[in-house]
Amino acid sequence: MATDINKIIKNLLEFYDFNDQTVVSIGAGGGQLIGYGHSCKKVIAIDNNQEAIETLENRLRSTGLSGKFELINADFHKVATKGDMVLFEFCLHEMDNPLASIEHALNISRNIIVADHWPSSEWAYIVDEDEKVKRSWETITKRNPKKIQKFDSVQFFNDYQELYQKVKVQGDRTIERIKPYFDKKDFSIPMSYGFALI
Repeated sequence: MATDINKIIKNLLEFYDFNDQTVVSIGAGGGQLIGYGHSCKKVIAIDNNQEAIETLENRLRSTGLSGKFELINADFHKVATKGDMVLFEFCLHEMDNPLASIEHALNISRNIIVADHWPSSEWAYIVDEDEKVKRSWETITKRNPKKIQKFDSVQFFNDYQELYQKVKVQGDRTIERIKPYFDKKDFSIPMSYGFALI
């Protein structure tokens, strides 16, 4: 991973008490943030991408967390499970209707945490998600969150090729936006992110 995932997990655990909670985690596939699961009673991980669920399953096996996680490959909006808290893992900005997603999450639990890129994050701009991220945070703000906190980090890369491999799936605009890094070595790109408790 090109960023300090342990720092993000530490910030998340300081932001909200996960101890003995049943967490319904949205966009959990891939398993980057599974470390918070050590504190939980149970994590119901939902992702609509089968490949991401398989990656998560492999990561869980290697960390000894498999017993705490229930994996569901489905559209979150069609899942009616209940939990103590819903966690959107850097995915609310990818949803077609962030407001409808938050409303559905409120049917699952009264406590919602959104973890996502910050609107002014250079990384969000580089990967062409800046407009979606802004829309997502505007939706969060309309819900009058109980608490919001911003954090600053970086994405680190050894060279342009490493950056290219990470972001090429984002499309032509992203490839255009990474051109200034073509000749760079051992560089970082600022990445701001935030948590909101709704």
